[in-house]
Amino acid sequence: MIDFMPARMTTKSGIDCAHTVETAGILSPHALEFVAKLERAFGQRRRDLLAARQARQVEIDNGKLPDFLTETAAIRNAEWQVAPVPTHLQKRWVEITGPTDRKMVINALNCGADVFMADFEDANSPSWSNMVEGQRNLARAVRNEINFTGKNGKDYKLNSDHAVLFVRPRGLHLEEEHVQVTGKSISASLFDFGIYFFHNARRLIESGYGPYFYLPKLESHHEARWWNDVFNMAQDELKIDRGTIKATVLIETIMAAYEMDEILYELRQHSAGLNAGRWDYIFSVIKKFRNQADFLLPDRQQIGMTTPFMQAYTDLLIKTCHHRGAHAMGGMSAFIPNRHDPEVTKIAMEKVRNDKWREAKAGHDGTWVAHPDLVPMVTRIFEDALVHKPNQIKMQRDDVTISAEDLRNYAIEGGKITNKGLCTNINVAILYMNAWLQGQGAVALYNLMEDTATAEISRAQLWNWIRHPDAILADGRPVTLSLCRTIIGQELDAIQDEVGEEAFQAGEYVLAAKLLDELITDDSFIDFLPQIGYTHLC
Repeated sequence: MIDFMPARMTTKSGIDCAHTVETAGILSPHALEFVAKLERAFGQRRRDLLAARQARQVEIDNGKLPDFLTETAAIRNAEWQVAPVPTHLQKRWVEITGPTDRKMVINALNCGADVFMADFEDANSPSWSNMVEGQRNLARAVRNEINFTGKNGKDYKLNSDHAVLFVRPRGLHLEEEHVQVTGKSISASLFDFGIYFFHNARRLIESGYGPYFYLPKLESHHEARWWNDVFNMAQDELKIDRGTIKATVLIETIMAAYEMDEILYELRQHSAGLNAGRWDYIFSVIKKFRNQADFLLPDRQQIGMTTPFMQAYTDLLIKTCHHRGAHAMGGMSAFIPNRHDPEVTKIAMEKVRNDKWREAKAGHDGTWVAHPDLVPMVTRIFEDALVHKPNQIKMQRDDVTISAEDLRNYAIEGGKITNKGLCTNINVAILYMNAWLQGQGAVALYNLMEDTATAEISRAQLWNWIRHPDAILADGRPVTLSLCRTIIGQELDAIQDEVGEEAFQAGEYVLAAKLLDELITDDSFIDFLPQIGYTHLC
């Protein structure tokens, strides 16, 4: 990696990894051998699945739009249910998510939420130090040995009564270049899952819980089957009963929305339901249909949860999950309180309240929040809506009928592309990527919690608008690459004025702007932001 090359260690089995004294406990020979076994068993299958994604993109570009699969109709029409989850996973009213730094882990587990999803993916910048230190922090948390002292001298430690821990590994498209097996970089998914599972599965079981996961960015039931096979092998290797692992799948791609039943079916022994990953879902829609002549979305701020395609996908998720006896989890509301501005906090709280009440009344069994201050309010909302029941899986939503076309209904009444929306996309992308390049994956910007998914929406919209002949600003100007580059320069100057010369030079704003330019210029469309940003991390 640029400007950083840790000492490397090669094991007798041919595993090559970045290795320091600090990583020795987490990257023990036995842990690495375990991960290497998984990579040898599933590495090529993962690459084949990624190739299948590309093939499906070509089909879409050629006019074959996604639909419910004819070859799996028997699964959708049959009566079956997922295996029951443990008692302590029945109630998941409020789940908080965030990166795996020590203070965040402690605060999130202590904040009163039912679940903390420790995130190695979109809320995390995947520098080597972040990945390894995050694993160490989670291992300490599992053993109740985690603590932290802030710069102000305040001590943080884990409460005896805390949230249930879930872990989100990185998606199938990413690799961990610091670890190689037979000369090839290992799957980031297998590294994150394998290291955590190896060190913590038995300890979690002994404490009355278990190894629980969130699975990101799946695009097909074949990918769910891959994960299920990984789970089975991992449990067999450690002599743990199959079905001990429980995993919630994020439905955050348009392709997965057409295969919800099939995804639950493949993971039915290990399933802990589905989650409506709304921000990545919007990004996926833009990415998949970017070359369709009739596809054009307005400003990101105008794409709400009640727009036709978003409503259709969440209603279908609830109906599918409850029919199969699984939890249907709501998505993240990006609004966060501002402890220094009561008026901003009041507005944010009202927006979150409305969003979560809508989710609860629609049938969701729980939801996500981005900030601890939101936990009490959202807990009360679900307590009232569910009348103290742990979940509402018995709400079957037989009133819902969703067609393939409903999932592709992108009409937004009154939707416009505005100069403000264009500038906001550029500004947010630069600010977020600047933070990401410096190791911070979850960033508060303009009273919203931004992660990789929201930055992906911004740059994907820019790419689409530049190439679409109907992408005309409300003031009559077409969106062009030249216009976007002009605004990138203007926003960069404005950021420099706002943060000051010293902070600007200490940051990565110029590199962030350069990467944004690359992302919107490349006609082939770069699938994921981390794929070009990763080489700039240490």
